[in-house]
Amino acid sequence: MTLMEINAGDTAWVLASAALVMLMTPGLAFFYGGMVRVKSVLNMMMMSFITIAVVTVLWVVVGFSLTFAGDNGHVIGDFSEVGLKGLLAPEAVSGTTPTLAFVAFQLMFAIITPALISGAIADRVTFRGWIAFVVGWTCLVYFPVAHSVWFLDDGNGGWIGDKLKAIDFAGGTAVHVNAGAAALALAIVLGKRIGWKKDPMRPHSLPLVLLGAGLLWFGWFGFNAGSALSAGTTAAVTFVNTQAATAAAVIGWLIVERIVHGKATTLGLASGAVAGLVAITPSCGAVTPIGALILGLLAGGVCAFAVSLKYKLGFDDSLDVVGVHLVGGLFGSLAIGFLGTAAAPSAVDGLFYGGGASQLGKQALANLAVGVYSFAVAFILGKVIDKTIGFRLKEDDEVTGVDQVEHAETAYDYLGSSGLRGITARPAPAETENGTTETSEKEGVKA
Repeated sequence: MTLMEINAGDTAWVLASAALVMLMTPGLAFFYGGMVRVKSVLNMMMMSFITIAVVTVLWVVVGFSLTFAGDNGHVIGDFSEVGLKGLLAPEAVSGTTPTLAFVAFQLMFAIITPALISGAIADRVTFRGWIAFVVGWTCLVYFPVAHSVWFLDDGNGGWIGDKLKAIDFAGGTAVHVNAGAAALALAIVLGKRIGWKKDPMRPHSLPLVLLGAGLLWFGWFGFNAGSALSAGTTAAVTFVNTQAATAAAVIGWLIVERIVHGKATTLGLASGAVAGLVAITPSCGAVTPIGALILGLLAGGVCAFAVSLKYKLGFDDSLDVVGVHLVGGLFGSLAIGFLGTAAAPSAVDGLFYGGGASQLGKQALANLAVGVYSFAVAFILGKVIDKTIGFRLKEDDEVTGVDQVEHAETAYDYLGSSGLRGITARPAPAETENGTTETSEKEGVKA
């Protein structure tokens, strides 16, 4: 390939999409941060932000090479592009963009995938244990799974995308099922939060949750439409499908919430939006806009029911990663086998378009394999970390609050300052079990 093959419009779109996906991880930090109790919000947000730092280093040093350079056994790449060797040259082109643009875009997927897992283990893990898990899981699970799904080489690439021909346009399998299965494993390994199902554990800031959901929704257009890797019809189709499915999922979730609980809530709206975004991710290039509406409406309802399973099955998935990401990603991927149409960019007919059950079987096999592998590695890795450097917080530290214990900080300072502006100091708040803070009978403050 030569420099003349680079398309400026495609390059601009891929780089802009990379920036949009980058914004999703801070958005996730706000989304998760608002959902936890006040004594855990900084740690929850730190778990997302430190993932940006750790995975970026891994990706530049070895991750991109293991994911997209060559192929070994259809499951992993090689070391030929370690340190992004040779990719600065003008002739280093991927499709119609510089290879480094593709490097940047795929990096953002590698970052947010382990960050998603953190929501399942909120309030109860050491920061060092989380960092160790991110390093191990990203290298052992994300790199080989992403290679298997997205490294295409005319039948000589990854076994899921290139051999099996399962469709995962933007990460339903490689990102959401992958992360959701790992989240389930860690929730089981680390056990329940102290007081789970007994003490109130309400979100401390629903405005932060809505802010995070809005940033995720905005960034997801880069996630899905950016995966077209060019500024053309495929990007436009996936953009519209993403918006349609997400909007319908909000409605689907709120309908279920209204029927079951009698009220439509802001948390339900935000969760429904994320469920729709997750479900349309693998299928955004495979369905029509009407198909996207149907998929989103059903996904919102299914995920709304799925989040309650943790109470029946007895695992403490703090922020519903399993119910939204594992279930939503699986639902969206399997939906291709029903709603997929050859008229869409992915060009595969599902059952409802006379395509038979073949594609449905491929989707099921791909997600089963990824889910089982990710669960197994995360389970073992979580056990090893807990037995060595420590993963689960000590009981007293968990009661005190992970922000104070791990970071020596609190998210909100109610003392004011009696110095620079002559503001009278207020009494320090005492935290209650439901994540609120109280100063006195006259001036109670909710955080």
